Amino acid sequence: MIRLRPAHTRGRFRNDWLDARFSFSFGDYRDPAFDGYSDLLVFNDDRVAPGGGFAEHGHRDVEVMSYPVAGAVEHRDSLGNVALMRPGDVHLMRAGHGIRHSEMNASRVDPEHHLQWWIRPAQRGLEPAYARIHVGADDKRNRLRAIATPEGGPGVLALAQDTRVFAALVDDAELIYRPPAGRWTHLHVVAGALRIGTQAGADAGPELVAGDAAFIEDEVAVRLDSRGNAQPADLLLFDLRGST
Repeated sequence: MIRLRPAHTRGRFRNDWLDARFSFSFGDYRDPAFDGYSDLLVFNDDRVAPGGGFAEHGHRDVEVMSYPVAGAVEHRDSLGNVALMRPGDVHLMRAGHGIRHSEMNASRVDPEHHLQWWIRPAQRGLEPAYARIHVGADDKRNRLRAIATPEGGPGVLALAQDTRVFAALVDDAELIYRPPAGRWTHLHVVAGALRIGTQAGADAGPELVAGDAAFIEDEVAVRLDSRGNAQPADLLLFDLRGST
């Protein structure tokens, strides 16, 4: 089963410095049909005006990942970490038993755009931590490049949950993803467009564009096809526990 969610159906919040879209219930936005998905609790698409941002605030017992799309984000946290994040950077902040941080637009001239998602950890009360990696376009071109797994490793962030996160840039190509048996898959299109279907499908399948998402269950294979498109499809794919 492949269930699609068009970008325009997401929740939305706007003020003088933030234009945010919510894939799942968040803040004052509540949608019982989208109260997270397995251990993926939050997926926010944030556009921040010059000089704006999220001032210092606290989290606990979530794995917070941020993925810049355009511009630069300045991260500061109570562990003493200070980092400037740009497209290609991926960060993981383990809130554990408690951490405070801020994420501000690093520019007073240019807007910034980033994605942020929260994953439920397998264990509460962990020691807070921060890590980041860089994944260039060529490193994810026409392949599903792991950016976070439970095992971690060189160039891969280590998650405290049985979740795997992949990034791909599908450039005039077709990728076949074979979900592990009993797992759920969440796909989010960051930019560009692609068609999604099953390997055995008779047609090319529906097209997804930036901000669109898919929820995939009980499929042997999923076809991700950007052939003939002028712009590569930049996407994120989450391999999640099938029940929580």
